[in-house]
Amino acid sequence: MAIDDQAIPAAAPRTTPSPATPTEPSRPTTWSALRPLVLRLHFYAGLLIAPLLLVAAVSGLAYALSFQAEKVVYRHELRAPVGDQVFPLSAQIGAARDAHPEATVTAVWPSAEEGATTRVLMSSPDVEEGMSLAVFVDPYTAEVRGALPSYGSSGALPLRAWISQFHADLHLGELGRNYSEMAASWMWVVALGGLLLWLGRRRSTKRALFVPERGPKSRRRTLSWHGSVGLWAVTGLVLLSVTGLTWSRYAGENVDLLQNKFSGPTPTVSAALGGAAAGGGADGGHEGHGAGGHTAPAATGPDVGIDKAVESAAAAGVSGKIAVTLPADGKGYVVKETDTQFPVHLDSVAIDPADGTVMDELRFADYPLFAKLTRIGIDAHMGVFLGLANQLALAALMVGLILLILWGYRMWWLRRPTKERTRGFGRPVPRGAWRKVPVTLLLPMAAATALVGWFVPMLGISLLVFLVADAVLGLVARRRGA
Repeated sequence: MAIDDQAIPAAAPRTTPSPATPTEPSRPTTWSALRPLVLRLHFYAGLLIAPLLLVAAVSGLAYALSFQAEKVVYRHELRAPVGDQVFPLSAQIGAARDAHPEATVTAVWPSAEEGATTRVLMSSPDVEEGMSLAVFVDPYTAEVRGALPSYGSSGALPLRAWISQFHADLHLGELGRNYSEMAASWMWVVALGGLLLWLGRRRSTKRALFVPERGPKSRRRTLSWHGSVGLWAVTGLVLLSVTGLTWSRYAGENVDLLQNKFSGPTPTVSAALGGAAAGGGADGGHEGHGAGGHTAPAATGPDVGIDKAVESAAAAGVSGKIAVTLPADGKGYVVKETDTQFPVHLDSVAIDPADGTVMDELRFADYPLFAKLTRIGIDAHMGVFLGLANQLALAALMVGLILLILWGYRMWWLRRPTKERTRGFGRPVPRGAWRKVPVTLLLPMAAATALVGWFVPMLGISLLVFLVADAVLGLVARRRGA
């Protein structure tokens, strides 16, 4: 067989090799030294905290969807046929009192739009402590359309209140609150650790940073989906973690101390008759966390009535979607805007029941910056800041968190020994990662960790327990090896 000479490449010219020059070993970069420690923390934190995060994500998803479910389940109470005239609030309150003479009216949420009922909140022995009895009155006929327990500043009805309480403490009371605080304490650590690991990976194109791979099923593709979706969700997860900690049991106290020291407490309008200062504190509470209905007896003395009080508040610029607290315990009317849609309308005024004059007013624009951010952050966490858009964003974020957890466990499962595919789990990240971190970086990190652990106690205590347990297991493993 003839061979084509052109197919044979020409011989390359011979060159004399230059003498080898000694090369210094490359020094490890800061990230290469830090990566094993971040990887170990992300692996174990995700492995141990993921069950708590999964419960929080599933219950949070249900809570985000409960707003719209509430409108369907309680449509008869919440909606009424539009009529030609609207009865005065005093007449609507009278109808609620006639239907429930054993209860005491504490507040009123007037109908804020056509076809919506007025909600008269009452303290009643028929509802659990911390809750109010919400009596729904048709504003066009002054007829009562029903009564339901109501809870929290957003007026959660039984369905949403149950889901919210499950999300907050699994219906286990103070003991159950530790679960939600633990999840919130670790979620930002896991999220930011995963972000560092994903950004620190080598990749051929920037597209692979944001878009998951489409190749055959493998651990690599699962990691691609885990990292890409985590990159898109990390900001929302961190914000949920931070806002969740603002009303937690232990870290929440430190947040309040920090706010009071640098920004001052959240202001409240003073409704005390005679000019006495009212107590401060935030008035908005997450269902399952905030205060419920009032139980104070009605005030005695001259009273211009709720209709005149609402007119005076409107003249002072407080109108639209409002909540009116009736006079009690030496205090006058308090009329608050409750429109959390952007731009928010959360001004409030106190009205003297004797003559209907404005005793005090508070504008949301005058809130300290930290108080504004706290209020907006909590409302966004609760899904009431931007209404339906906020709720859909929360639902999408919870679906993303559920998938991230499932993908994380799948990667752990795929790392199990190939010779024993039917048994065992993935290999853990090796110990001793902290030894590779330079001392100049390790000491500041240790100090920062101690500070964060003090500020977020559930994080600090659980991390300390993990370190002690890990040290004991490592000592046992070394003795067995010896």
